[in-house]
Amino acid sequence: MDLFNNEPGTGKPKAGAGTAPLAARMRPQKLDQIAGQEHILGENMLLRRAIEADRLSSIILYGPPGCGKTTLAEVIAKTTDRRFERTSGVLANVAILRKLLEGAVHWKKMKGQDTILFIDEIHRFNKSQQDILLPFVENGDIVMIGATTHNPFFFINTPLNSRSQIFQLQPLTEKSIIQVLRRALTAPTGLNGLVDADEEALSHLAAVCEGDARRALNALEIAALTTPPLENGIVHLTRHEIEESVQKKAVNYDHDEDEHYDTISAFIKSVRGSDPNAAVYWLAKMLYAGEDPRFIARRLIILASEDIGNADPRGLTLAVSAMQAVEFIGMPEARITLSQATTYLACAPKSNAAYLAINEALSDVEHGRTLPVPKHLQSGPKPDKGSRKYDYAHANEDHFVDQEYVPSDKIYYEPTTQGYEETIRKRIEHWNALRKKSREQ
Repeated sequence: MDLFNNEPGTGKPKAGAGTAPLAARMRPQKLDQIAGQEHILGENMLLRRAIEADRLSSIILYGPPGCGKTTLAEVIAKTTDRRFERTSGVLANVAILRKLLEGAVHWKKMKGQDTILFIDEIHRFNKSQQDILLPFVENGDIVMIGATTHNPFFFINTPLNSRSQIFQLQPLTEKSIIQVLRRALTAPTGLNGLVDADEEALSHLAAVCEGDARRALNALEIAALTTPPLENGIVHLTRHEIEESVQKKAVNYDHDEDEHYDTISAFIKSVRGSDPNAAVYWLAKMLYAGEDPRFIARRLIILASEDIGNADPRGLTLAVSAMQAVEFIGMPEARITLSQATTYLACAPKSNAAYLAINEALSDVEHGRTLPVPKHLQSGPKPDKGSRKYDYAHANEDHFVDQEYVPSDKIYYEPTTQGYEETIRKRIEHWNALRKKSREQ
């Protein structure tokens, strides 16, 4: 079998051979062939049980490109032996949608077979188009499977969401993509053993494709078709050919070992050390190597409280907003948001006073005597509460009153002179002066 349709004696692919793309040929036909997604397709998981029992209701599959949304929809149709119709939020207008829906109703009456209507990019439907689906979904005339790369809670109206189960698909792990690539190298419908590849080449391809199996298979096919075979007729792929096929240089970066931890450590310490240039470089390295941008955003949120704190309270607000933006827009645009947050936090005044305060207080709670709540601060009437009453701070001058809030004089929070903490420090000094004056009277 010659998968490349070579010209006789040339070893080169024949132009216009018309062979289906490798990614299409390697599309799984059974549930067990689907890579990844164990959180919804593993043994005894809800979606798998519903598919195998043929008790599936309308669902929305939400996840990044290349994670298997279309593949899963097709496998569901094959597994449940239902008629399969597909359309797209880009192509289907109201008339096309009505025709598909009415056709499904007619087919069910004539043949007694349910129809799965797969709608790719369902988020592109406007409200009217989404509303047309509602009665057909609600009455069970169709089993709708919507696929979207956008958060359905933002882009799909509430009535349609409430009538569907939403399953979030994750980007494929590097391990899963390597499994897909190995299968493609040997499968008769794939490259049929006419191509082999170094482990380093497969690992690099799995890393740079960022969880997108389709992209990985397309790159493997390009590399295979453009690399001359050896004397034995086998095409051998090294990291060099893979780099050429994806136009992306390999970076020494692993996702769960030393390089991962070393790079994020350098990134955090550069922000803490107020070096925006170094911080952006380490950010770029992580993004280029395929690091999860949400992981980076989470670390920035921690840093905003631990290393900046009240020296610039806007730092935490910006970091949380960056996390939300990264979740909302995804890569590659999220790189801009992460760069903004990184450079702002690197240039912000620094203080770890809040971090030190909670650590010291937790240590005292863990290792010391648990202090009682002063009676005048307790909630509700109690027989032994005593005669001393809680003094409402807002009823006093400067909205401040000298009274005991904890039976201890220990200082936990000591604001620095950095940024806004200088203002906080002066405010606390003013309150201490009022306390002293009150006690001298």
